[in-house]
Amino acid sequence: MTEKQLHIAFLGIGLMGGPMTRNLLDAGFSMTLWNRTASKCEPFKDQATIADSPEQAVRDADVVITMLENSEVVEQVLVEQGGITALKSGALLIDMSSIQPSVARRHAGLAAEQGAGYVDAPVSGGTVGATEARLSIMAGGLEQDVDRARPVFEVLGKCTRIGPVGSGQLAKLANQAIVGITIGAVSEALLLAAQGGADPAAVREALMGGFAGSRILELHGQRMIDRAFAPGAPARIQLKDMRMILDEARAEGLTLPLSQQVHNEYLSLIANGHSDVDHSGLLLELEHLNGTLLGSTVSGSKSARSGNRE
Repeated sequence: MTEKQLHIAFLGIGLMGGPMTRNLLDAGFSMTLWNRTASKCEPFKDQATIADSPEQAVRDADVVITMLENSEVVEQVLVEQGGITALKSGALLIDMSSIQPSVARRHAGLAAEQGAGYVDAPVSGGTVGATEARLSIMAGGLEQDVDRARPVFEVLGKCTRIGPVGSGQLAKLANQAIVGITIGAVSEALLLAAQGGADPAAVREALMGGFAGSRILELHGQRMIDRAFAPGAPARIQLKDMRMILDEARAEGLTLPLSQQVHNEYLSLIANGHSDVDHSGLLLELEHLNGTLLGSTVSGSKSARSGNRE
């Protein structure tokens, strides 16, 4: 069987799964798709088989990919709805969701009972990276299983094997700690500069050429200036990731004060009705806390403090 003759079952056709599926189909892979909201599979119905259940989707697949929202949903789909028990012997299960490392390890054990391999392979790069096939893929699993997955990963982005099962999820938690904390830092920095009278767009441009330059400042700093908070990665997902970071830290006997503070800020952001804004929308919580808006004039700031917030 050649690489492109592999039959892939893809479970989770959402913001990330949709463009990933498109890239795999365009690369010539045969695919079966399943999603909890079946209508999200419709754009691919002429090129892929649409399954009615996870069990049906994975039954004849050589490779099964899950791209689901959280540990609870992955558990429901793979365990409660029979996804793992329907795996054929010799299949490879690749979970590209962001879940707890302990859940990844347990699912690897269940897959092994079916004679199947397992790789946890969460990604970074957001919807842009998914669309442009530039995802950073952090893989945990046996070397031979990660090698088996590489023909698939090469269509989606760049894969780095981190270590044994669960290691990919640990790398993703590290990624999300940096992302969340840096979004908080960029929010505070731009608001501080703007409140003192500086042009936040000019501040961002100047900082991009120095030691503070980062992908977060480049992309999310611009989102903040443009107030463009349509979700690439929703704030509720960032909160879920921050919670997992703290859970893993407690399990390892660590205290992570920066992660704890950013978690609390995302918790407040969502409590104030912004669960589906982009995670760069953390700026909205900082504005709410200070009663001002990024880039507002002195008179505009006074108005904002009086309650006229966006």
